[in-house]
Amino acid sequence: MSLKKILAGGAMAALLCSMAACGADGGSTGASSGGTSGKELKLSINQTEQHPNYIALAHLADRMRERTDGRINIKVYPNAVLGAQTESMQSLEQGVIDLASLSAPQLVNLNTDFQVLDLPLVFDSVEHQMNCLNDPDLVGDLYMSLADSHNMVITGAYTQGARSVYNSKQPIVTPDDMKGLKIRVQETDTQVKMIEAMGATASPLSFGEVYGALQTGVIDGAENNQVSYITMKHYEVAKYYSYTNHLIGADLTIVNADVYNSWSDEDKEVWQEEFAASVDEFNELWDATVADAEEQTKAAGSQYNEVDADAFRAVLQPVTEAALTTETQKALYQAFRERAE
Repeated sequence: MSLKKILAGGAMAALLCSMAACGADGGSTGASSGGTSGKELKLSINQTEQHPNYIALAHLADRMRERTDGRINIKVYPNAVLGAQTESMQSLEQGVIDLASLSAPQLVNLNTDFQVLDLPLVFDSVEHQMNCLNDPDLVGDLYMSLADSHNMVITGAYTQGARSVYNSKQPIVTPDDMKGLKIRVQETDTQVKMIEAMGATASPLSFGEVYGALQTGVIDGAENNQVSYITMKHYEVAKYYSYTNHLIGADLTIVNADVYNSWSDEDKEVWQEEFAASVDEFNELWDATVADAEEQTKAAGSQYNEVDADAFRAVLQPVTEAALTTETQKALYQAFRERAE
């Protein structure tokens, strides 16, 4: 059954609307304290309390508790305290935790079609990405594809913004400048191939290990957005940030299918409405957060620079084309690209 049928069309369109990340200076204390009327539902996130993803989800948890009279009582656990993303995904499937915010590449090993959401050059901008990932006609079946096989229902997404390379050695202008650098990537084959095509040596690591690995020289750099660059304090140990903008990632908000199916239709509708509100909050704050992150890291000594975009496109396009191996993947990619034209 498609997500479009499970989540009412208009509400789903709103639920998936905009998906850009936010960032502010605090989170909801209520989301951390939990309610009393219903069983506590654990939501795992690997970001800090200052990160936009946490803030939006914390406020969402507060509103859900209030509107359902405590029936849906979510507590958001930041900083990967319930486990790194791979561990959280396993715990979610097993029902050890109830919800999680996971980067799209984490789901590739469960269904390879998810890699289309996280390939280089698929989306030209955040606006383009939002136009695609907000549309249940494009992603509805994909979002429900793990319900039976892995006990997960994807109920929405936030953007990770454009991801770029930062390192401790030098500015990056062309792929030649990345030769010899060890760059952290997420733990998927496609991410490894992406960094290798860009000229560097790929070093798959969990997100929480990156700072220490940069500090000790185990790796020379990583790839991520400006918000993660500052919230995880990577700017302290990798001051060169180069706008490769090689891909625009997404964080998916996922609910254990047994938990989701236990909610009444009324409570599911409340979730849809409040998730849509969380997306609006997320979007409103994201641009300001990125600008603030750049300002603060520049003041701390970070150096930002433009790159030769055509040179990077030339080495990355073959990676994307080679990754599209199924008819579903090719159809998704084609549909996404048509939205850019």
